[in-house]
Amino acid sequence: MKIALDAMGGDTAPDSAVAGAIRAARELPAEIVLVGQREVVEQQLSHYPQRPANLSIVHATEVIGMEESPVASIRKKRDSSINVGVELLRERQVDAFVSAGNTGAVVSASTLLVGLLPGIERPGIALLLPGVQGDTLLIDVGANIDPKPLHLLQYGLMGAAYVRYVLGQERPSVGLLNVGEEETKGTETTKETYALLEASGLNFVGNVEGRDIFSGEFNVIVCDGFAGNVALKTAESLAHAINVLLRRSLAMSPITRLGAWLARDAFRQLRKEVDYAEHGGAPLLGVNGVSIIAHGASSGKAIKNAIRVGYESVRHDLNRHMVEAVNSYVQRV
Repeated sequence: MKIALDAMGGDTAPDSAVAGAIRAARELPAEIVLVGQREVVEQQLSHYPQRPANLSIVHATEVIGMEESPVASIRKKRDSSINVGVELLRERQVDAFVSAGNTGAVVSASTLLVGLLPGIERPGIALLLPGVQGDTLLIDVGANIDPKPLHLLQYGLMGAAYVRYVLGQERPSVGLLNVGEEETKGTETTKETYALLEASGLNFVGNVEGRDIFSGEFNVIVCDGFAGNVALKTAESLAHAINVLLRRSLAMSPITRLGAWLARDAFRQLRKEVDYAEHGGAPLLGVNGVSIIAHGASSGKAIKNAIRVGYESVRHDLNRHMVEAVNSYVQRV
């Protein structure tokens, strides 16, 4: 198996990208292909005296910045690390592509160059979130901000396939994000989506609210990319705010500082459970290949785990299962 990594993508690239690639090459039975400016990548690799044999480089002269227009940048910068990596995926020279770079550019390049799976109309970014009772896959978190009901139905089908075949949950529960639990709540789009999901054959449990995202009670929560991205960014902001406020409160007196010291193991465990680096990347479900989007601020650990997400998706033949799920629904109706 070969997995291409955008060595120039991310806030701290190529440092964290190369660090993650090194760790992945040592831990996974796969060849890791670093895509980027060869001299820059080689310079970073020189910091590692024992370079894994299953690590290689494919040269790409250009870099797409985080603030650049996605569609315009992939058209103008044909030799960018994102374009070159996705081209390798399209030509089946690699089995998966991972990038912590410009999310819009990765989505656009993957959709336009690789294309969509048979029967899928729009791709969706699926993110695994930690919860009180277990992890929840939220889809979509930014690829499609104005979906049709059919797109949301397909997110449910693809998300359920991912949870079943990659995460091993035999009959995943699927909920629809809404402003209330009642079937009559929401927009015309969510109401129509509710009816489609109810007749889909999925283990559809109905509408769920924002408070349910981190409960862990549901395996998959379906939403449009606008609401999903707002929920994600709000959660990131809240986590940061809680961290700052907690540190401030614990430093108020000698007694609170002592309490913090005594509870340090619990704090470490909590930090691990909510750390996005543990989950790695978000698969772009629906494209005709495995494309993984990592957080722009990814550390080496997060990059390694994003590569692992790509590896597991390929190993479990995820795309075939998603196509089968969509075809099964079409036959049902």
